[in-house]
Amino acid sequence: RKGAARDMGNGIVPWAIAMTWWDFAYYWNHRFMHQIRSQWAIHVVHHSSEHYNLSTALRQPVAGAFGVWVPYGLPARFGVRPAIIETSRALNLIYQYWFHTDTIRTMGAAEAVLNTPSHHRVHHGSNQRYLDRNHGGILITWDRLFGTFQPELAEDPVVYGLTRNIHTYNWWKVATHEYRDMFRDVAASTNWRDRLSFVLRGPGWAYARKAELAAAAASTDER
Repeated sequence: RKGAARDMGNGIVPWAIAMTWWDFAYYWNHRFMHQIRSQWAIHVVHHSSEHYNLSTALRQPVAGAFGVWVPYGLPARFGVRPAIIETSRALNLIYQYWFHTDTIRTMGAAEAVLNTPSHHRVHHGSNQRYLDRNHGGILITWDRLFGTFQPELAEDPVVYGLTRNIHTYNWWKVATHEYRDMFRDVAASTNWRDRLSFVLRGPGWAYARKAELAAAAASTDER
């Protein structure tokens, strides 16, 4: 049958490839979610809770499928069976459930390689030093390799939630508030550079630019 010559079977090699690739692709997709505002509008649902427990892990965006950039299924082109890739996805997701907790403070030597509750607490922090850090799924190795690792520091306790919390339990507002703000920013822009930037640049840039424009408008009104 088509592709049979490339079939790597069901041994340890295709499983290792699938698990490693899925985690690598997850890292980059997750990182893009934080660095591109239109993608952050999808992912912000997961970060909107001001609490950190196992229920936070279930706080998932309804539009998550639109946030895929790095192709998870690429190993199938080289003979890794789709069923193995899909199971790798499930295992990766299951692993990420348990570390949404404040109860486990440290995992000792495992902190060097694995994503742990401590590392992921940092990821959910709104503290300046913790923003856009620790994007890994199972492995924290990717963050160490690509410069996004930040350890949890006792002198800087994690403050959960957003830099601008939305203070609502209304599911519709939780799911759509960043889209609303993004579209409003685009509509209020007077040039295409800003319009595109409000969609394609990071949320931090967008908030800073919005404040800059507001300050310029206020200064003009005072004259």
